Amino acid sequence: MASIMPDLDIVLLAGEPSGDLQGAKLIEQLLSINPNLKIGAVAGPKMRAFPIECIEPMESLQVMGFLDVALALPKLTRLFFSLRDKILQRSPKVFVGIDYPGFNLRLHRSLKARGFSGKLIHYICPTVWAWGKKRIDLLAQNVDLLLTILPFEPACFAHTTLPVQYVGHPLTAPIASFIPDSTFRSRYNLAPNAPLCALFPGSRKHEIERNLPLQIKTAQKLGLSIAISAASPERSLQIAAIAPNIAQIPAEDTYNLMHNAHLAIAKSGTVTLELALHNVPTVVTYAIHPFDQFLATRIFRIQLPYYALPNLIARDLIFPELFGHHFTEKNLLDQSLRLLEDSCRSNCLKKCLSLRSILGNTCASQNAAKAIFKILPTHSSKSPIF
Repeated sequence: MASIMPDLDIVLLAGEPSGDLQGAKLIEQLLSINPNLKIGAVAGPKMRAFPIECIEPMESLQVMGFLDVALALPKLTRLFFSLRDKILQRSPKVFVGIDYPGFNLRLHRSLKARGFSGKLIHYICPTVWAWGKKRIDLLAQNVDLLLTILPFEPACFAHTTLPVQYVGHPLTAPIASFIPDSTFRSRYNLAPNAPLCALFPGSRKHEIERNLPLQIKTAQKLGLSIAISAASPERSLQIAAIAPNIAQIPAEDTYNLMHNAHLAIAKSGTVTLELALHNVPTVVTYAIHPFDQFLATRIFRIQLPYYALPNLIARDLIFPELFGHHFTEKNLLDQSLRLLEDSCRSNCLKKCLSLRSILGNTCASQNAAKAIFKILPTHSSKSPIF
């Protein structure tokens, strides 16, 4: 006779590396509150480092590109229903979907439709404020609690009855506790006292192809030392082919690069928020094909007052943005020179400091863990009351 698997207190699902990182931080906080908690997860390597039950390796969900997704669709469909049935069989008190909305939001809905008796929580809100606004109702109808990491996101759900809690942003705590390495410049043969322009061309091949050549041309006209952030060894080879004589900084030294930078030119993304929290005046770039821009603005109707994350959060122009046809060598040089002027630079730095107060200084994973324990049925563990 097959053995009956024991029930779990919490099941988490992460579907990509960023979710694995936040899942690991969340597990650490959950276990610090109650070390006896029984946790199962669809987990990546960071989550698997903790004493949890891995229901399925996160890597099973990893598919890149439209063609690969299409080819893998039968496998992903089988995996979806298999995971749903496993969760129902293990009967956790709480299921937490971590980001990965295309998969997790469907899973929330399917679990609820099949009579899941536990609580359904989604951690890290989809970008419903940019596009996919139908997901607002999808979440409101199928989730018991939404935990967000951007302070303006709860307002998107004000017209619903869904409990939504801003728990803080995961970047604030590690940046606040960052200790710079005094040997950084000497290790990369950077001039000890020269102002440094840091370039962040992106982490994908096509991003580097589209952003880096123009970033380099501009940086070379500013009269500053230059260093380029390389997201991976593979990207390092690509960068070396474009800029063979410019210092490259590997991912593990990204914060040291930011700490030493006088100015940055960065492809739009989370890196721009990191730069703002490091108080680095930055010009944000995003090279986008005209057809892609047409799809974004005309078909998906993405119309935002700002596109760079710091600007969106502050509802103010902290960093100049150069998107699509605005991303030209002249515009990039003009905006970079402006940020080197004392008055413009001072104003930018003041706004970076105000952004910190908007985000707050709390630990996102700790607040998320406390919120989960509040919703966790009291009979499932001897958890503290917050």
